[in-house]
Amino acid sequence: MQELLNLSLLQSKIYWKDIDENLQHFSNLISRIENTDIILLPEMFNTSFCPEFSHLAESMDGKTIKWMQAVSKKKNCIVTGTLMIKENDKIYNRLVWISPSSDIITYDKWHLFSIIKENKYISKGKKRLIVSDFGWKFCPLICYDLRFPVFSRNTEDYDVLIYLANWPKARIDAWDTLLKARSIENQCYTVGLNRIGQDGNGTEFNGHSKVFDAIGKEIFSATDNKEDILQVVISKKSLSYKRNKMNFLNDQDSFILL
Repeated sequence: MQELLNLSLLQSKIYWKDIDENLQHFSNLISRIENTDIILLPEMFNTSFCPEFSHLAESMDGKTIKWMQAVSKKKNCIVTGTLMIKENDKIYNRLVWISPSSDIITYDKWHLFSIIKENKYISKGKKRLIVSDFGWKFCPLICYDLRFPVFSRNTEDYDVLIYLANWPKARIDAWDTLLKARSIENQCYTVGLNRIGQDGNGTEFNGHSKVFDAIGKEIFSATDNKEDILQVVISKKSLSYKRNKMNFLNDQDSFILL
């Protein structure tokens, strides 16, 4: 088991519908990272959040996946982010988790943002993902999932809850509050990575990427609306201490997702 885990959150602008420009931009940011265990990229980092433009979806052996594999090998770390993937004539908002050995694990977004008709263009995922690496257990989710506590519930003793997002500035207070709530109720580290800038629809984003510990204490918060590489170190020993002192998870209710 690895006691300390180094996370690199890339709080960045995203170019509207321009895969090549985005991959180059993130390559430039990543080149500044000297050492890390996991690199986190925002939701739909290669196109911006534009589900209606499903022609931008790629296959699992497409340009963006190959780029992620190359970054993972070069930096010898996990790389994770979401993009539109076309598979069996369906389009998914897919979180891809890639290790240096090129092993790929995926999660397809469960909660689709119907307010802007994401559900019209994107197919719903089938199950939640729990992934183990470095002796840690992670539950990586996507943006709108944050609003649904039962789906995020820590029934599998995960250590880190991750949300990769395109969360607008207009509702950023909810983002801040819900991230903290998820950390308290699940007694885990909760990591929220959000983008900055403006998309092609004129929607503004201001980041507010944050990390909370298992009792809801904010241990890291990004500068408002600033593009940056945010490196945070979290401790398994600290997590275990907080849980052992008062393990509220022992008394939680059981839920079954149908």
